[in-house]
Amino acid sequence: MSQPDAKKVVLPLIGLVLFMTAGSFAAVPFYNWFCAVTGYGGTTATASAMPSESEILDQTMIVRFDGSLGAGMEWEFKPAQFEMELKIGEVGLAFYEAYNPTDRVIAGTASYNVAPFSAGNYFSKIDCFCFTEQVLQPGERVMMPVTFYVDPGIVTDIEGKFVHSITLSYTFYETDLPVTQAALENNEQTQVN
Repeated sequence: MSQPDAKKVVLPLIGLVLFMTAGSFAAVPFYNWFCAVTGYGGTTATASAMPSESEILDQTMIVRFDGSLGAGMEWEFKPAQFEMELKIGEVGLAFYEAYNPTDRVIAGTASYNVAPFSAGNYFSKIDCFCFTEQVLQPGERVMMPVTFYVDPGIVTDIEGKFVHSITLSYTFYETDLPVTQAALENNEQTQVN
């Protein structure tokens, strides 16, 4: 192959590799944005305000609650209630219980989704323990709230209008301790030794 022919092949291949590399770095943020906008994959919406009384419908929705732990997470974690029935548009308050049975401080972050996926864009959280990292001391037990509502738009959605129950699922994963907490832990261990 002559040098001009090699340039015609090699340069486009280099460009393709660079494009695919850039695309791989952009894929995760793009997918997260897509899920947040469309509710795809059971990603829930976040609301900044509660719906007005006039938006609450006479139709009801059963909301079920599920909790699990990621591999290696040593907490105990479960919903305080397994289901509730609310009017569509009515604000609900549910609690999840977390317990750290170990002798060490553990930080955790919850991932979440709803099923069926078609309800994801209509399940709106006003406030949730999943928005921030949670840190439990040894032997500490906490009740963590989630405030939510089902957006009335679900009743006119092509798929959503057939949904009569929604399951909200959380999975807690262990994360690194916040810097200040880790410094406290190291200081306590130094004083004991």
